[in-house]
Amino acid sequence: MWLPWPLPRGWVVTGLGSAGDDRTGPRATVLACSGPSPVGGAGELLIVAEEPSVGLGSAYAGMSEVDPGSHFDGTAAQAKVEIDGHPTALWLVDGPTDRAVYVGEANGCWLWTVLYPASTGYLLAERLRLVDLRWLGREVEMLPYGALSPRLALGSG
Repeated sequence: MWLPWPLPRGWVVTGLGSAGDDRTGPRATVLACSGPSPVGGAGELLIVAEEPSVGLGSAYAGMSEVDPGSHFDGTAAQAKVEIDGHPTALWLVDGPTDRAVYVGEANGCWLWTVLYPASTGYLLAERLRLVDLRWLGREVEMLPYGALSPRLALGSG
C-alpha cells in the first residue's frame, strides 16, 4: 500500500481498502487522501497497487478493461513519482473527464493514481514521494486522518 510521504501540505488520509479473498489474501490495495488542490478547491487522490488482472485500479479509473493495456505504446511518460529514491514513470489514461488517471508499474504491480477533480492531477507536478505504508513504523500512528472517502465504494464515481 503506497502513501505519499510526506503528505502534501494540508492533506489527510481518508481511507484504506483491499481486494482479494481468504485463499489468496489481498491482491490489490487502495489508499485515499484528500486536501487542497494545487489549483484551488478540494482535491482527492486514490493510489491503487495491484497484481495484474485484478481490475481494482481500472474500476476506480472508470475503465472497462481490467489492465491498462496499450497505454504504454512507446510514448513518453506524462508524470513521475519517486519510489525508493527512484523516479517511477506514470502515463495518463484516457477516461472520464471528472478525474485524472495515471498508471505505471512499481515492484511488479500496477500503480494507479486517480485524482479528483481532473485539475488535481497537477499535484503530480510536485514529484510526490511514495513509501510503502509498512515502512513507516510508528510514524503511521501520527498520520492525519479525515472523514472516510465516499469514493472508496466502487460505483460511486
